[in-house]
Amino acid sequence: MNRETKRLMQRQGQMEADGSPSTRRAQPSTTRTPRQQKGGAPARRRATPAQFVREVRDEMRQVAWPSRAELINYTSVVFTTLVIIVLNLAFGKLITLLFSK
Repeated sequence: MNRETKRLMQRQGQMEADGSPSTRRAQPSTTRTPRQQKGGAPARRRATPAQFVREVRDEMRQVAWPSRAELINYTSVVFTTLVIIVLNLAFGKLITLLFSK
């Protein structure tokens, strides 16, 4: 366990400052409000459609998109593989028809 994990566990109350496991336990909640999930955590509110679109746009900006040359290379590999598989299937069907009679 590294230093960062220990500090995180201390902040969450799972570990004492000296490194021993924490003996303090949170009291379980006996009643749930209608907006809480089964685990006792409050339910998250739904995002509005506009907020959803903004978040999707922000995530798409973080994607490492391939260059045009890479895209052409990947596409040619996929089509070549597809042609080989189709030809293999056709050849297998042809052989099956020839030897089944």
